[in-house]
Amino acid sequence: MIVFPNVKINIGLNIVGKRPDGYHNLETVFYPVPLTEALEVVTPDVPLDVDANACGYTFSQYGEPVAGNPADNLVIKALNLLKNDFNIPEIKISLLKKLPMGAGLGGGSSDGAFMLLLLNQMFNLNLSDEQLVAYAAKLGADCPFFTVNKPVYATGIGEVMEPVDLDLGGFTLVIVKPDVFVSTKEAFGGIPVKPTATPVRDLVARPVEEWRNCIFNDFEQTIFPLHPEIARVKDELYKAGAAYAAMTGSGASVFGLFRNEPPLGLCNLFDGFFYFQTKLKTI
Repeated sequence: MIVFPNVKINIGLNIVGKRPDGYHNLETVFYPVPLTEALEVVTPDVPLDVDANACGYTFSQYGEPVAGNPADNLVIKALNLLKNDFNIPEIKISLLKKLPMGAGLGGGSSDGAFMLLLLNQMFNLNLSDEQLVAYAAKLGADCPFFTVNKPVYATGIGEVMEPVDLDLGGFTLVIVKPDVFVSTKEAFGGIPVKPTATPVRDLVARPVEEWRNCIFNDFEQTIFPLHPEIARVKDELYKAGAAYAAMTGSGASVFGLFRNEPPLGLCNLFDGFFYFQTKLKTI
């Protein structure tokens, strides 16, 4: 069985409180984006070899490199979460990574969430939407969204979600990621923690052209001084005619929403950077 985990952008990202468990409470609007990776799970025709049999799976990864121990990949963590509660047979896992590390688009979170969805369907686990969200929340803050994959207003650490009436169909979306990595420590270093006067849920009801003056990503305050090349991407997108531009997540990607087609050759401004452009469809 094969699935295609997509990514998200954050429209507004406000850090509104610090939690006793070390996480931060936030508020944001998650919006799904049709930039995908590929995740395949199959049951082997013959038993796995001795080493693989000890853990019940093999894992192969292709495409963009991912640092760290493969056992720490959210795909494997999702599998192990479900193996704690269900009898899942031996499987072979293949993951094609298309996104660079530290993009702020939730690629790893999406991979983990889609693994939960895939296993639920493939092995008839009959998990409810609420149960899938609960499992996903154990994987990480962005993971629950990808079990829903529709525009939502999210609070808590991202696991408390409610539908939001937002459709960006017809806009051209541009995503640019400079060749830099933003660490979690950098992102949260000195981040302002404050309640918001007006929830992002209400602000997104305004015309997109007005968002520039009222919808912000708090992480820009800490990341832009450390990585001016990220700030430059935002400036260039506005110069190119974006109706709205902002950093997504904790960086390092910046997205722009264009009501009209962006100038030809816009990607040439960002030579050497990750660049993605698509016209969004109506949701």
